[in-house]
Amino acid sequence: METAIGVFVSRDRAEEAARELLTHDVPESSIVFLTRSENEAKTVAQELGAFVGGVAGGTVGMTAGVTAATLLVPGIGAVFALGFGAATLLGLVGAGTGAALGKAVTREAASAQLTSDEQCPDDVSFFREVLKAGRSLIVVRTDSHEIANTACGILDRLGLGMQGRIPTKMQTATRETNGVTIIEVSGRITLGEGNVMLREIVRELVENGKKRILLNLREVQYVDSAGVGELVKTYTTVRHQGGQLKLVDLSKRVQDLLKMTRLYTVFDIEKEEATAIESFGAPSTSQAVA
Repeated sequence: METAIGVFVSRDRAEEAARELLTHDVPESSIVFLTRSENEAKTVAQELGAFVGGVAGGTVGMTAGVTAATLLVPGIGAVFALGFGAATLLGLVGAGTGAALGKAVTREAASAQLTSDEQCPDDVSFFREVLKAGRSLIVVRTDSHEIANTACGILDRLGLGMQGRIPTKMQTATRETNGVTIIEVSGRITLGEGNVMLREIVRELVENGKKRILLNLREVQYVDSAGVGELVKTYTTVRHQGGQLKLVDLSKRVQDLLKMTRLYTVFDIEKEEATAIESFGAPSTSQAVA
């Protein structure tokens, strides 16, 4: 499963991105749009032809099966969502589909509870933090590489992304210091190349009991929307497996991207490698043996 994440500060850009995704044959069932602005949600829904309060608008857009709903998210408040799976992305249970846009939030949605850490989707905390900052999100999840590639191109161009010439392909080097596995990453973390490589490296480390992982991103000069999605999944997957994953020595481009998207608030980031290694603490006996 590939995940591409687009972060938007402009309603016009979010609307254009959603429209382009649909017109380029990205299935509506793969798209979720999230915002804290009811007006933005209504505008996007009407433009795309989503059914809002039972009325369809526009000529190109989502079918009647796509949910346009209001969800109450603890710690955030009302979140307006278009698309399947919005409640799951936000870690809600008992929310159903919420209420139609423009109507009162249902009692069921108002009483929604957060799932436990074990049940919570990998990237829930990231979506919540971005929404808290007033950004809007488009999340595309698909098993198709072709569809993911199309979505990445659109989200990278219209969302908050890293501009400029794309550097050489991703390369990694792995070493271990004081029970901490350090992965030095260089080049680009992009769909079908860097994101898959990073996923496999971390998966193998965790399976072999290496759960204290440090990603050194000093030489990373480009991350696309799928790369952002992979960093999110990698970080939280390691945590859910009882491990720790930290980022260190970010290049300016990566640092700027995480600040723009507000993702720096949820990643565990250290400035220097020596300090980062110390922050893990002493390895346990089982880790030392592994």
